[in-house]
Amino acid sequence: MSDHFLTIDAAPGHGVDVELEIKRSRFITRLRRVTTEDAARAVIEERRAAFFDARHNCSAFVLGPDARTARSSDDGEPAGTAGIPMLQVLQKNALTDVVAVVTRYFGGIKLGAGGLVRAYSDAVAQAVEAAGIRTVRLCRVLRVDVDFAQAGAVEDQLRGLVLPSGEAVVVDGVEWSDRAHIHVAVGAGHEEELDVALATLSAGTLNAVAVGERWVG
Repeated sequence: MSDHFLTIDAAPGHGVDVELEIKRSRFITRLRRVTTEDAARAVIEERRAAFFDARHNCSAFVLGPDARTARSSDDGEPAGTAGIPMLQVLQKNALTDVVAVVTRYFGGIKLGAGGLVRAYSDAVAQAVEAAGIRTVRLCRVLRVDVDFAQAGAVEDQLRGLVLPSGEAVVVDGVEWSDRAHIHVAVGAGHEEELDVALATLSAGTLNAVAVGERWVG
């Protein structure tokens, strides 16, 4: 599995809504970043409820860092004219953890199979362009333990820390117990570089302990 993947430039649960009109038919697209199939289907069901009077609420989603889960639905459009073209746009852009729902209000003019394929493809492509794309990386999560009196200053230094290689350190949260436990995330292979930076910042008193990994982006 790769150490990174692409998704839309939005936080989970967020995204864009765009509308396209073709021969008086309205194509209303909702594009959302999601991390589970339940979340993807919730977006689809929400659109069906909101646009219950529309003829079609077609959908496609891709999930997982390896894009292993891919689903689509024509929702009553001729087979292969909506869901698959929508899915292909997501896959052409190498996107995952994303769901697209295109609601169609028929305008009275038939588009034909080819016209529908182009319309649904264009609707999703327009939404992807509006959202933008971001890279999500598999990062190592490390813990830096500091005394309470130092915690604020050390956290501020870590939030602005860029390692000599250009790798930015991401502060992933702080736990308070016997001491302040600051969790940071860096790309794989940058752990030793972080240790050197911490030693320089603290005159050798701080180091980082690996506690896991997670996707960041």
